[in-house]
Amino acid sequence: MEKEFAIIETGGKQYMVSEGDTVKIEKLTGPSTSSGQATYKVGDSVVFDKVVLNDNGSDTTIGMPYILGAKVTGEIKKIDRAKKVTVIKYKAKSNYFKKRGHRQPFFEVKITKLT
Repeated sequence: MEKEFAIIETGGKQYMVSEGDTVKIEKLTGPSTSSGQATYKVGDSVVFDKVVLNDNGSDTTIGMPYILGAKVTGEIKKIDRAKKVTVIKYKAKSNYFKKRGHRQPFFEVKITKLT
C-alpha cells in the first residue's frame, strides 16, 4: 500500500505533505482575539483546512478549489528566520548605492494527522 499524502495551501504556496513530514512554511498569524491577532508559539497545534488534493493510495480526491471537511493537523516545532538576503542597488558614475538586508520569518511544522 502506498503512503497517504495531501496537498495543502498556505502562505500563497502549495505543499505536498504526509504524516511525519516536516515542512517550512510562511509565518502564520494566530486566531483573532479581542485584543488583536494572537501569535503562535513552539508546540502549538495548527490546522490547515485548505486541502487541494488528498490521496490514500487507492483513491484520490481533488478539490474545486478545496476539499470540504478535509483537514491537515500539524505541530509547530521551530519559529525562526531564514538566512539574510542582501539586496544591492547600484548605478555607476552617479553616486547611487543602496544596500538592504532581509530575513524572512518561517515556521517549521511537523505534520501529525491527515483527515
